[in-house]
Amino acid sequence: MNYISTRGAGIGERHTFSDILLTGLAKDGGLYLPSEYPLVTADELARWRTLSYADLAFEVLGKFCDDIPAADLHALTRSTYRAEVYRNVRAGEDANAITPLTPLGVENGAQLSLLALSNGPTLAFKDMAMQLLGNLFEYALAKHGQTLNILGATSGDTGSAAEYAMRGKAGVRVFMLSPHRKMSAFQTAQMFSLQEPNIFNLAVEGVFDDCQDIVKAVSNDHAFKARHRIGTVNSINWARVVAQVVYYFKGYFEATKSNDERCSFTVPSGNFGNVCAGHIARMMGLPIEKLVVATNENDVLDEFFRTGTYRVRGAAHTYHTSSPSMDISKASNFERFVFDLLGRDPARVLQLFRDVEEKGGFDLAASGDFARVREFGFVSGRSTHDDRIVTIRDVQARYGQIIDTHTADGLKVAREHLDPGVPMVVLETAQPIKFGETIREALGHDPQRPAAFEGLESLPQRFEVLPADAARVKAFIAEHTGA
Repeated sequence: MNYISTRGAGIGERHTFSDILLTGLAKDGGLYLPSEYPLVTADELARWRTLSYADLAFEVLGKFCDDIPAADLHALTRSTYRAEVYRNVRAGEDANAITPLTPLGVENGAQLSLLALSNGPTLAFKDMAMQLLGNLFEYALAKHGQTLNILGATSGDTGSAAEYAMRGKAGVRVFMLSPHRKMSAFQTAQMFSLQEPNIFNLAVEGVFDDCQDIVKAVSNDHAFKARHRIGTVNSINWARVVAQVVYYFKGYFEATKSNDERCSFTVPSGNFGNVCAGHIARMMGLPIEKLVVATNENDVLDEFFRTGTYRVRGAAHTYHTSSPSMDISKASNFERFVFDLLGRDPARVLQLFRDVEEKGGFDLAASGDFARVREFGFVSGRSTHDDRIVTIRDVQARYGQIIDTHTADGLKVAREHLDPGVPMVVLETAQPIKFGETIREALGHDPQRPAAFEGLESLPQRFEVLPADAARVKAFIAEHTGA
């Protein structure tokens, strides 16, 4: 398996999975993708249907990281995906399933279900990839006697998932940027209460996009990146995305009875990483009918999939909402899909994303390329705070389930794209306790809190407040790495 950049670097060169594991952006500022997607055969789909999650992860990931010895990869997936790690199960769920499917009911002739992805250590779907990434990093660093300084940005869930996955890992430090005072109280406490000496929380005076821009600016300073051994855990890191491909296969197998059926997925989306994994699964041959992109009021992606116009917003027009992990107006993973949409033409991709930086966006509606969006299965919709409240109340009353705000966005939009006879799986993103304020508004009471998180918000918190300035962040990293 060879990897290339969406902007052209690596074409004619050899880059293995291990080569790109510890890095983020390619040297030309693009994102890594396989030179071609591996295809899954009908025989493989039939064999994979009955596998445990850990063994399915081994099979799927083995298609993308063939430079890691099979025995080592199998040991990594089995140590990552086990019930002891994904222990935060709710009533009626099976911890051994890792990602249990909860059927809700039949609506408009389609079976509507939730795929539970939040039973990991931080109660968010980001654990599904981040726990593996932590083990992969430790494996690779130990193999080569190296260290790594991870720089990441979070709008809420990525940060805690990364920190819980990396705390105490040998040879790893984490510098996590988050928008100051723009996460939920639970999300903030999860991150800032960690006291491990290899974890550094930096609260940036700005919005998530400012944090993400700083990560990209540091990654594009190649001398600084090399000197301080900077790596990333945001979904610009290819390993993050490919680890998420696995649960699309698992969700498909759970929602269908045979591989002759098709299935749709709805994905609450801000940075496009989660739904990009679904796109990759579909490109591999998984029988996905629709990939439904659900946004909140920050509807940059919905606007593109409806109109062909990609128009990023500035900080003043990036709204702070009750589904804060999607308060993103510059979807960094979107470039991977655009690369495929444009027939993998790196020159055109480079020009379009130059237009994003210089003009604030681009318009594909008139080019003819936009018509191909439907060929890739994509449709979209948006949800508002009022929609979230209504959906949370409805799902609790109708099905006895309490869902978080982001999953509510997904369910609201999923209902707009149901096809009779085609199962619709909504990817659950977090447990509702992470957004207790809105759950109280909707239902009048707090959601259930796992025992391990009692008193979380009252724990001492450790963090630094910095301006939205890449130079200040680089100075902090340099001071705390001794390089």
